[in-house]
Amino acid sequence: MRVSDFDFELPEELIALRPASPRDEARLLIVHEGATTFEEARVRELPSFLNAGDVCVFNDTRVIPAQLFGTRPARGLSAEAVIEVTLHKREGADTWAAFAKPGRKLAVGDGLRFGDRLAATVEAKNEGGEVLLRFDVGGAALDQAVAEIGVTPLPPYIAGRRAADAQDARDYQTVYAARDGAVAAPTAGLHFTPELLAALDARGVRRETVTLHVGAGTFLPVKTEDTMDHVMHAEWGEVSAGLAAAVNTARAKGKRTLAVGTTSLRTLESASNEAVHAYRGDTRLFITPGYRFKAVDMLLTNFHLPRSTLFMLVSAFCGLETMRAAYAYAIARRFRFYSYGDACLLMRRH
Repeated sequence: MRVSDFDFELPEELIALRPASPRDEARLLIVHEGATTFEEARVRELPSFLNAGDVCVFNDTRVIPAQLFGTRPARGLSAEAVIEVTLHKREGADTWAAFAKPGRKLAVGDGLRFGDRLAATVEAKNEGGEVLLRFDVGGAALDQAVAEIGVTPLPPYIAGRRAADAQDARDYQTVYAARDGAVAAPTAGLHFTPELLAALDARGVRRETVTLHVGAGTFLPVKTEDTMDHVMHAEWGEVSAGLAAAVNTARAKGKRTLAVGTTSLRTLESASNEAVHAYRGDTRLFITPGYRFKAVDMLLTNFHLPRSTLFMLVSAFCGLETMRAAYAYAIARRFRFYSYGDACLLMRRH
């Protein structure tokens, strides 16, 4: 399909710079596959759209402060250069794939220093400023150093309008985050509060978790003209045998599975053929219209960028024309967009 099919105009003032407070007070747009009319609610009302025995799947990844600021020493006729690095996928105990700015000032073999705490060497360099960095420490020592000197990387559409601050360290993390490794939040999960989780339990909804360490590649624009030519960055995910059994059992009983966020959905679908199975490894799953969903019946997600892989995913889930109409409705009704914005609950036909 043409990438231009997924374009739309979004007023800049609808990009949310802070989340709703409390988190579950965010607005919720209810969208049914193939529908042309929509319902409005609040995220705190989510349990009323679910039934006892349904399974709600969360991504338990925790955002790390993955943005590092360092220097490349002078070499030859080139003066010392200030380099901004955003880690996006761990490749080994002491190695990370990362995006470097300005990437043109780096070459394979260059050393980088991040203050007095950390150093790295550029092991490889690809297009778009992507580099492979080998640090001078590994394992827990590297984790500790990154935690001490790193900054939480806000999405570019927020970072371009204001600086990150201490509030973001709290706001840009789900209340159930458990496993360090993401460099971007699974943002649908940002809407949940302990009270909302308790309400799901009271409704009889089963809560389960997967892990997908979201990479900075999630923010990269689609630069091709045809979706077939776009290549996704790999992200590491895991589905436990217990979660697979829970979803398979629920589906056999006619119950539904709700994925909280596109990351949970992509992880589940990566672990599915006709049933969900245990899974551990990288995924590059790119979902566009025509994809046959195997594991997920409902999706809670935020409002996404024009021409993005995520808008393509939701268009595959509920239909391109339905999602174009839903987004036009959301814009007219002044819903808030992107990571700190409002949400929509997408429901597929049975």
